[in-house]
Amino acid sequence: MSFQRTRPVAYIPCTIEPPSEVWRQRARAHLDTLTKPLGSLGRLEDIAAQIVSIRRERFTEKVNKGAYVFAADHGITAEGVSAYPREVTHQMVLNFLAQGAAINVLARLHDVELRVVDVGVDADFHNLSSLLHHKVSKGTQNMLHEAAMTDEQLAQALAVGAAIADDASAAGQTMIAIGEMGIGNTTSASAITCALIGATATQATGHGTGMGVEAHARKVSIVQAIVSKHFTASSANSSALEILRCVGGLEIAAMVGMILTAANHQLVIVADGFISTAAAALAVAIAPTVQGYLIAGHQSEEPGHKLLLDHLNLVPVLMLNMRLGEGTGAVLAMPILESAIALYTQMATFTSAGVSGASR
Repeated sequence: MSFQRTRPVAYIPCTIEPPSEVWRQRARAHLDTLTKPLGSLGRLEDIAAQIVSIRRERFTEKVNKGAYVFAADHGITAEGVSAYPREVTHQMVLNFLAQGAAINVLARLHDVELRVVDVGVDADFHNLSSLLHHKVSKGTQNMLHEAAMTDEQLAQALAVGAAIADDASAAGQTMIAIGEMGIGNTTSASAITCALIGATATQATGHGTGMGVEAHARKVSIVQAIVSKHFTASSANSSALEILRCVGGLEIAAMVGMILTAANHQLVIVADGFISTAAAALAVAIAPTVQGYLIAGHQSEEPGHKLLLDHLNLVPVLMLNMRLGEGTGAVLAMPILESAIALYTQMATFTSAGVSGASR
């Protein structure tokens, strides 16, 4: 699969056709004819109907799964907001490429093609062929003191995600998991949550990669200071793109670009944890019809993640108390989504099986 093309930097598909309500109703009607009590498959029926509404006449195609881990560094790490040093972003990308991380194990197990994208890691990867090289810059600026990105950097990062979504669709992928790696990015996601939905820093800020009580309190105060700097009362209605530019990350911007374009291609989009759901929330703020293409793989331990899921009206497939990232929760959910479609397409109906239906 080639990912060398780039998009015009201004490209953002803001007008996206919603999933088909006609196909959703057809799916609901078909589910009621299957050899089972009405509604007895619970949420699997909701999932199947949503996927049919997204894929429409193509819902019978083989599920072809991809997972994308977008990696970038954050200038805010200079403020000590993470229990891990900034260098871990670089080190973990190498670990992904060496097949040693949790996402590698799960992608292999569940037959998911995994690609790792360097959007803004503060390191040189030279010509590693297994990495998608799309570095916009070596990390963002320190958003406590200035906007995280310039307009040009934001546009370039959005275009990276859009181009990768184009290629994923062209390669026949039908379901994608959106994941990330970036030390400091829970701080960015917390600030996005505050600016986008009006949460307080205390509500939106968790312990990230395992911070102690004092460090967490400092992180909350930093998130509050970031939000106060960039979003005054007079800027309460800041656009999603302005929020992303001021307090986002290059990997978050790339995920926004990928989510928008994947929805435009009518792909099933499985969001992972707090950071990827922050990207999804921004994408929905830009193009509200994107919401219908989203499935929440899981709900993480980060308090801001639940706030965003509630904001998006998404019910997570899994609740496993995870807080890893990398796309792991999204990939773990994929077999359940596949199961929903397999049941929908392969179960007999009462008529075809010669089974009597309920009497009332």
